[in-house]
Amino acid sequence: MKEVVNCVCGHVNPHGTILCESCGRVLDETQKDSKMIDMRYEGSARRSQTYNKSIIDKIWNFFSSVKVGVSLIVILLIASSVGTIFPQEQYIPPTELPEVFYEKEYGFSGKLYYLLGFHNLYSSWWYLICIAMLGTSLLIASIDRVVPLYRSLKKQKVSRHDGFLKKQRIFGITKTDQQDIEFAELKKILESRRYKIKEENGNLLAEKGRFARWGPYVNHAGLIIVLIAGMLRFLPGMYVDEVLWLREGETKEIPGTDGRYALKNNQFKVEIYDKKNKEDQTFNAAIDKVGTIVKNYQADVTLYEKEGNTLPGEEAKFKKVKDHSIKVNIPLKHDHYALYQVDFKLDELSEMSFNLMNKNTKETFGMITISLDDPKTMYKLKDGYSVELLSYFPDFEFDENQEPVTKSPIPNNPAFIFNMKTPDKPEGEVSFVAIQQTLEPLGENTYKMAFAGVDTRNVTALTVRKDLTLWIFFLGGAIFMIGVIQGAYWNHRRIWIQRKDGEIWLAGHTNKNWHGLKRDISMTLEGTNIDEPEDQLEPKNLGELEK
Repeated sequence: MKEVVNCVCGHVNPHGTILCESCGRVLDETQKDSKMIDMRYEGSARRSQTYNKSIIDKIWNFFSSVKVGVSLIVILLIASSVGTIFPQEQYIPPTELPEVFYEKEYGFSGKLYYLLGFHNLYSSWWYLICIAMLGTSLLIASIDRVVPLYRSLKKQKVSRHDGFLKKQRIFGITKTDQQDIEFAELKKILESRRYKIKEENGNLLAEKGRFARWGPYVNHAGLIIVLIAGMLRFLPGMYVDEVLWLREGETKEIPGTDGRYALKNNQFKVEIYDKKNKEDQTFNAAIDKVGTIVKNYQADVTLYEKEGNTLPGEEAKFKKVKDHSIKVNIPLKHDHYALYQVDFKLDELSEMSFNLMNKNTKETFGMITISLDDPKTMYKLKDGYSVELLSYFPDFEFDENQEPVTKSPIPNNPAFIFNMKTPDKPEGEVSFVAIQQTLEPLGENTYKMAFAGVDTRNVTALTVRKDLTLWIFFLGGAIFMIGVIQGAYWNHRRIWIQRKDGEIWLAGHTNKNWHGLKRDISMTLEGTNIDEPEDQLEPKNLGELEK
């Protein structure tokens, strides 16, 4: 059974209440000698200040602490700042390996940045945990304060205890024989100033702007919604931000669509500003300064959608959805997805041709053409001649041990290891061929692979975007701004006016802007016989307050 605190006025208060929710009497013995009462939460019983026994209490108290919330915000701000020192992995060139890129571009600090996991900071488990903890802190801190505050304001009575009135910052007593006349006049003036008036036993409570007290909690609600939107981005299907490199004539599954959509690059076009063109002569100075300037680049594509469901290993069937020309700022949009033109690469190697040749006689025995996207392992030629492709390195370099490796799957610098089989060399001769060099790792060869030609094609880079959380971000931001306006431009003002044995007691309180409250009271009392109350925290009154 929960403990309660019974007030002399008869109201039953929750355990831990400092000021009676009804009459305002001080119930906490440690607060009775204080010069001013703390009105932040109306002296209500907050769960975090009352219970600390069970594990649930301890968790609640931890997250309700303002210090914990501020600490989490500071941690997230510092971490987010570190995440901007170098680009995140999603923004580095797609052809680069992260473990190589950061060290190559930024040296030891880049390598350390990668090893510590800052290259994928915003999707790291500890960053997401911090965001979840901040959201929990905002939620619990708000509930811990707003519920008791709402209950206290709702249950407050007009007639308040003497100690409650005396310990308000604005307080004054006036002796008068015309209480009824003065009260009627005060009520009329306060109503004209848009105060809500409540009467009880001949006493008045004038109140306005109570909704301003909920401003900080509306802020919290907006922030919580924004944090939820941020975490929803990590749920499958809610957010996609991928890069698709698509070569001319190539059809690929669109990443992030779970195989539902595919895209074919029919043609890629690049237009540049031409000094000879009258329409482009405006840019002549810029062309002379920087050289070639791209006027437009676009990919003419066809979008396909998968028909029905397919079994594992079964080839999917696609139907045409539409044709579209993707240009800068003119994306292809369909079913919440948007594909933007962001980059391109001209004249990428697509096929390379070689002749099998006798080194001495220069006689050729056939030509092979190797697709750099999907090379075969064996190429048959005439009269028992054949070439076996032992290894293929699309982006060739030597590692620390002088072994051939590839930096990426893009054919920027292709190299091959061939085994050339001929009637007089049935076991074959091994040759290493790169664009600029030919090596014979097993000694002098009779035959060689002679370069015969190359085909190129253009490649477009598209960013695939899908964001179902954007409206949630906007909603959270709008609610947050409502809370800012609510708490910044209004304030909660209350004026208590009570009659006691031929005297009129007047006390006032506001959550901020004391000057405005004092001005309201001064204008209300103007022309009446009631003395203007004093601000007990003004230097001239502090000495009297000490007594």
